[in-house]
Amino acid sequence: MAVRHRLIKTSRQTVWAVLADGTRYADWVVGTSFSEPIRGRWPEVDSAIGYEVRVGPMRLTNETVVRECVEGERLGLEARAGALGTARIAIELRPWGSYSLVIADEHPLQGAGGALHNVAVEAMIQLRHRAMLARLAAVCEEQARHERPPGHPEPPGPVWSGGAARGGGDA
Repeated sequence: MAVRHRLIKTSRQTVWAVLADGTRYADWVVGTSFSEPIRGRWPEVDSAIGYEVRVGPMRLTNETVVRECVEGERLGLEARAGALGTARIAIELRPWGSYSLVIADEHPLQGAGGALHNVAVEAMIQLRHRAMLARLAAVCEEQARHERPPGHPEPPGPVWSGGAARGGGDA
C-alpha cells in the first residue's frame, strides 16, 4: 500500500473545507483537469464527483465515489478509472498543533491496476501522492491566507519541548 503524509500549515477545518468541495478536486488531485459533483451531496457516503483526465489529445471521464466520511477526520474514496480499474484512497486528517497532518493511503482494488500491482506501480503511486499532497497543501494554505483577517499572522505550528527527540512513533 502506498502511504504518504504531509504536514499542512493550516487547521483541519481549512483542509476539510477543501476536501469537502467536490468542485475543487481537480485543484489538488494530480492528473485531473475538471471536476464536478454528479451524484448526491459531496462528501456524503455514496455521493460521487466526475472528473476529466487528459493524456495528450485523449480525454477520459472518470468518477470517484465516497465510501466513508467522518467529517473533519477521514474521507474514504473509490476512484473508478474505466479499464484501469478501481482504487481505494483513504485520506486521514490529524491535528498537529495548529496545523494538520494529512495521511493518504491508496491501494488498487479491481481491474488492470489491481492485477498489475507491483513494486514499480507502488513507486509511481508514491510519486503521485507526493505531488498530490503538495498541491493540497498549496491550495489549503492559500485558502487559509485569504481567511485570516489582515494584520493577523499565521498561527504558530507545533511546539517542541522536553529536550531531544525520541524515536519509536510514526508520524
